[in-house]
Amino acid sequence: MLVFWKARLVLLAVPKTGSSAYEAALAPHASMAVLDPPELKHAPVYRYNRFFRPMFEKVGGEMELMAVVREPVSWLGSWYRYRQRPFLDGRPTSTSGISFDEFVTAYTRGERPPFANVGSQSKFIEPRPNGTAVSHLFRYENQAGLVGFLEDRLGLTLDLPRSNVSPRAVLRLSPKVEEVLRRKCAADFALWDSARAD
Repeated sequence: MLVFWKARLVLLAVPKTGSSAYEAALAPHASMAVLDPPELKHAPVYRYNRFFRPMFEKVGGEMELMAVVREPVSWLGSWYRYRQRPFLDGRPTSTSGISFDEFVTAYTRGERPPFANVGSQSKFIEPRPNGTAVSHLFRYENQAGLVGFLEDRLGLTLDLPRSNVSPRAVLRLSPKVEEVLRRKCAADFALWDSARAD
């Protein structure tokens, strides 16, 4: 999570949406960069609302929230690839030896096994009853629009490094698995559809 006090902007770090690259490029310009622990670095709206919003409001700052969301199949694919890294071998969160179809099928179950327990983008940015919500929502696939917004809002030029890139893997879902995913995770697809695409 990056806080830009003068611009009254907070960039929430939705996992697997390029947040590490933005962190590398923007942390030197941020008033506050929350890098650890992961629960705060990747603070969803509800956690921001509970811990950070009251602190900012006490010192006279009403902040706007921005976030990036990724097309849901691509987002799950990034998690799947990330969890194939050798350092996870033998751990319950590893996807080694598991097909992408198996991973997504496990993700769509009510009780997810550890390797498929990766959260939800729509839950991450779910608005709070008090009105705390993301004002600026961008598609991960719209890097030009996202960079343009940040450069304009922050008054700087961005040079984004590639960071925390997952290993390559074939990511094809069978039609049946994709249909179940689209039905059970409709909120995530609707969220991505609503995000700024240009």
